[in-house]
Amino acid sequence: MAFDDEDLRVAVYRSFAETGRAPEAGELAERFGSDTGAIRDGLRALAAQRHIALDGDDRILMAHPFSSVPLGFAVMGASTLWWGGCAWDSFALPHLLPDEPEVLVSTRCPGCATPHAWNVTREAPPPGGQVAHFLVPTPRMWDDVVHTCGNQRLFCDEGCVDDWLQRTGNERGYVMDLPTLWRLARHWYAGRLDHGYTRREPASAAAYFREAGLKGPFWGLG
Repeated sequence: MAFDDEDLRVAVYRSFAETGRAPEAGELAERFGSDTGAIRDGLRALAAQRHIALDGDDRILMAHPFSSVPLGFAVMGASTLWWGGCAWDSFALPHLLPDEPEVLVSTRCPGCATPHAWNVTREAPPPGGQVAHFLVPTPRMWDDVVHTCGNQRLFCDEGCVDDWLQRTGNERGYVMDLPTLWRLARHWYAGRLDHGYTRREPASAAAYFREAGLKGPFWGLG
């Protein structure tokens, strides 16, 4: 069976959506009646286009908003558990998955280890006074995408953000409340499970970020 990069991309994303885990090269080869070498070439092409992130052995680490490794968030649907790639990705899942209008997003505050959980829906932001802190600004998000996602976290409040920054030696990034995070996540990945999807680049998404209520040079905004 012939396949192109878009066929492979959709297969990767739909497998993540349906099972909560990344498909292996052998599974994809069997699906397409191909060999693993051709699949690995296709995966590397998708990584070069920033559709996925691979490890050193060409295994899929991330296909946003999905992750194959824990980065601080668990997202539970009606019968499927996903690793959320970050705060942004975790809040995006109910908007992307047609059969999951509500998910339970859970994490721990990096500042004090307090556990938190929210029912995240498509209708409105979840209640709560917690805040998200994004460490890496948009122009550098793909320099090391796993590091970037691993540092988009949710905290009890700005005091916990400050404590974490002092302890880790990191500089302050961008802090937003839960409604802003929800608006940021709402439409960012729209269409990603379908053929013909056009990937958004953070560096060129100024209008989208403004609509979500984001401001300043961190987001490439004046």
